[in-house]
Amino acid sequence: MELNIRLPESVRAKVKLRENEDMHYCSPYDISTSGCKQELCYLAVTNLRLLRIDCGGIADEIEIKDIETVKCEPQVGQGILVVKRRDSDCEELFARFTMKHVTRIAYMARGLINLRDGVNKKIISTELEKTCPICGTPLRGRSKCPKCDGGQGVIIKFIKLCGAYKLQLFLICLCMIMISSMQLVRPKIQQLFIDNCLREGKGGMNAIFLFAAAMIITTFLSIVFDSTNYWLCNRMGTSLSKDVRTMVYDKLQKLSMSYITDRRPGALMNRMTRDTMEISGFMQEAFSGMFSCIVTMVAAVIVMFGISVELTLLSVVFMPVALGLSVMFRRNIHRRFHMQWVKSDKTNSGLQDVLSGMRIVKSFGTEEQEARNFERLTGEFCVIQRRNEIFWASFYPLLTFIMSMGVYAITYLGGSEVLGGTLTLGRLNQLIGYAWILYGPLEWMTFLPRRITQLITSLERIYDILDEEPAIKDGEEPVSKQITGEVELRNVRFGYHSHTPVLEGISLKVKPGEMIGLVGASGTGKSTLINLLMRLYDVDDGEIVIDGTDLNDLKVAEYHSQLGIVLQENFLFAGTIYNNLRFSKPDATYEEIIHAAKLANAHDFIMKTPDGYNTYIGEHGYSLSGGERQRLSIARAVLNNPKILILDEATSNLDTESEYLIQKALERLREGCTTFAIAHRLSTLKDADRLVVIDGHNIAEIGTHNELMEKKGIYYGLVSAQLEMQKIE
Repeated sequence: MELNIRLPESVRAKVKLRENEDMHYCSPYDISTSGCKQELCYLAVTNLRLLRIDCGGIADEIEIKDIETVKCEPQVGQGILVVKRRDSDCEELFARFTMKHVTRIAYMARGLINLRDGVNKKIISTELEKTCPICGTPLRGRSKCPKCDGGQGVIIKFIKLCGAYKLQLFLICLCMIMISSMQLVRPKIQQLFIDNCLREGKGGMNAIFLFAAAMIITTFLSIVFDSTNYWLCNRMGTSLSKDVRTMVYDKLQKLSMSYITDRRPGALMNRMTRDTMEISGFMQEAFSGMFSCIVTMVAAVIVMFGISVELTLLSVVFMPVALGLSVMFRRNIHRRFHMQWVKSDKTNSGLQDVLSGMRIVKSFGTEEQEARNFERLTGEFCVIQRRNEIFWASFYPLLTFIMSMGVYAITYLGGSEVLGGTLTLGRLNQLIGYAWILYGPLEWMTFLPRRITQLITSLERIYDILDEEPAIKDGEEPVSKQITGEVELRNVRFGYHSHTPVLEGISLKVKPGEMIGLVGASGTGKSTLINLLMRLYDVDDGEIVIDGTDLNDLKVAEYHSQLGIVLQENFLFAGTIYNNLRFSKPDATYEEIIHAAKLANAHDFIMKTPDGYNTYIGEHGYSLSGGERQRLSIARAVLNNPKILILDEATSNLDTESEYLIQKALERLREGCTTFAIAHRLSTLKDADRLVVIDGHNIAEIGTHNELMEKKGIYYGLVSAQLEMQKIE
């Protein structure tokens, strides 16, 4: 996202900057402080001032050195920029704007604070623009505007992708040329037969036999070349689909959690399956005949001009009308199919949600409610699909009728010339045959805009993923090192959205092997801090240092391989216990897996299952109890000998026996590890070296259990509340 929008020349000429004053950030805003709509208005931050600019020039300004705080706050349907001056006791409203500008102005506010504090590092945004800077079209997570791009970019990329199949393309083109040749030679054979054999009576039965043989041979060759062409296109189409599907899957593995969580699973699955299959369908149904149709049409027109210029011009006069209608409705067709596929994404996502949460649905007895919801989704999809098909069923016959007028005109006027003796019957038959050859492909090509539109729409959705740059990736010179577990957070600031920070100014130093308990009310940012340590997200400001090296400089995959993760709801894959355990270390030996299972107190219950380590545990491991699933997760975490251990509510919602077994397993697992543990049940953190209490987006308290209890602050209140709850129970 561009944070320094260039002012229009008409506005720029009225803004007078001081000597040695540079504009660092600039963003449009579109609501006046009184709440009225405005245009050509901008907020700007220079190295000296915060400016509010309208079409008349600088409307208001505040010296940066006089600003104590500045906040971008989202409201209902709008955002506001609030400033507090150093010499004032209250905040003042500086600007209003619609939500599309909130993200950019929030970044500007952060940049302003950096300038005030003497930090020269400019803020850089990795977020995408919400709307196209050129035409204002909502981008909906795309990196490029589909309206301005016009589909040309994805078509060029698709052509480059086809470059790997040059031999297949050459053979397909050769087959198409032969198919066109067979179609063009048949009317000529019929003309010679009618004029030379039937009308003049030459050749007798031998001529009839030769005509029949020639027609049989050309028909047979047409079938052979057509079948070969279809087979080649089918093979190339399926290979292309496989290649693109693999590329999309590989890219999804590399993309950050923020990209995945911002999109519904059904939409991503549709891009992997239906959109990639659209490529195969286009190659089989459209590309297989597209080139031969073009060759056939051009050749047919050339031959027709040789027979009769007037009749040929009469036959092609209706073609521009049909093509003009196709071009006129192209955008309408694109919009219709895009909306149809959006509805399809919602339907598939709704189905995926219900299937994944079927246990909850049945537990609450909401089957009928979910059935009605799904019926509503499928009904909306049905309506738009029916509307599109009705449109196409009406549009296509209209084009067919317009194109057929040319053949009827040739038949009428050509028949008059035959009766007048200026044209032979064979020539007229040949001309009509070529006219049908001309309009047959043209009639087929009226379907081509639909197929091309579907292909472009699918390619746009596919390249939305392929063109996305991973937010979490290795640097230019990534550092490879075996970590010991020393962790330091230096003034870390982070928010899932730039205008709503979750953590602000977090600073903490942890020694190797130390256990840190993270405590605080729900929503204070404990899990967010864990996500940053796992580098599922990058910090907005500050830095996380591992063994003296910035976390962003470490190799991502190598760093993740040295982490051990045990979450409250650990995910187990459908498969065997053995395959689930070796997930964290694919090259682990059987002995290593058994050793890890014993450390996690999981070996005994595994041996009681029907097939031991080869027992199939089903989707999400639902055939196991909660405690058994958690012990498998611990075994999976300990297998790769982690140096940093993450425990996020690892023992919540378990019975006493399961919790005891898991606690014992965790004690073994923590040996030699730097451990970060989150627990709402504070008794489970009694062995922690230090407790970190997070409140108000920052570290509110830090110390041992006894130190914090003596302090009688936030932690003391949390412990007291839990003790009261236990008394009630």
